[in-house]
Amino acid sequence: MLIVSKKKSAIKLLQTGVELTVVGSGWNGRESNVADIMHSLSETWIYALCCDKYGKIWFYVVDPNESQRRWKCVPGLPARALNKTGMGFEVLGKKVYLLGGGGWLEATNEAFCYDVSRNSWTQVAYMSTARYDSACQVYDGKIYAIGGLASTRSDPYSWDVFDPHTNCWEFHSNDCAVPEVEDSVVLDGKIYIRCQASASTMSSPFYAVVYEPSSGMWQRADADMVSGWQGPAVVVDGTLYVLDQSSGTKLMMWQKDKREWVAVKRLSTLLTKPPCQLAAIGKKLFIVGRGLSTVVLDTSQTGSVEGAMVGTSIPGLITADKVLNCKCQTL
Repeated sequence: MLIVSKKKSAIKLLQTGVELTVVGSGWNGRESNVADIMHSLSETWIYALCCDKYGKIWFYVVDPNESQRRWKCVPGLPARALNKTGMGFEVLGKKVYLLGGGGWLEATNEAFCYDVSRNSWTQVAYMSTARYDSACQVYDGKIYAIGGLASTRSDPYSWDVFDPHTNCWEFHSNDCAVPEVEDSVVLDGKIYIRCQASASTMSSPFYAVVYEPSSGMWQRADADMVSGWQGPAVVVDGTLYVLDQSSGTKLMMWQKDKREWVAVKRLSTLLTKPPCQLAAIGKKLFIVGRGLSTVVLDTSQTGSVEGAMVGTSIPGLITADKVLNCKCQTL
């Protein structure tokens, strides 16, 4: 039996398969089994895909648990990805994936993978069709790349499903898999996709479709839910939050039991530096703005203070890079 008192030591021992008991003030003096230890020791990082004023793509990471939190550039981004806009971006296990992108008339089906454990980039199996600005989400251990604009030789009303165990994509097609994707989120076992509507066919500029992977069913999202989805969205503890940046910066919350949107708090644009993207770790919500300026809010305290909400922050960079997307990875 080994006795350890530091998390990093425990992680190394667990990785080698050594049986151990953890004691000490950090563990409340109680024995813990391996599952409990791994849950306590897990770390979650935030990755951000950015674009500078010259159109060059940059990739950053931050560990929000560090005492001196700061964004760091992830090196070695593949040369073919440096100038590709519209790439899909997703995290699965210890790997980060960049999918497709390039341009509407020159979209690609390339897929790149960053292995965090090896700190290296590789190319993985190509998607079955070229995609630009597709909806990318993880469900049941697989990546779903849905819709997205593409070249004329590709099917825009389709989606690809990636199985990391086989390194293969499976192609599917349905007229509901709309090409003009604005945002997407997984909620209650379903993938919600916010889409840009045709001005000639719909009164609202946006609508949403819902795909349930377990049943393979597509349907239109309810209008009352879509009405408040006016910006980047993230799910915290089963609750949908949206950052409305149409007039200032306002955090909205969808109360599905009452079928209504509630304004949580208005935030200072001096801190958020819109346009922003959202990420969530536990009950904490990260609002990542231009130049990676980041505001951190505890959603369990969203109703405790009247007026403008101000949380802790993570300093941004000197540059004014636009944040294209954010994803979290638990190690």
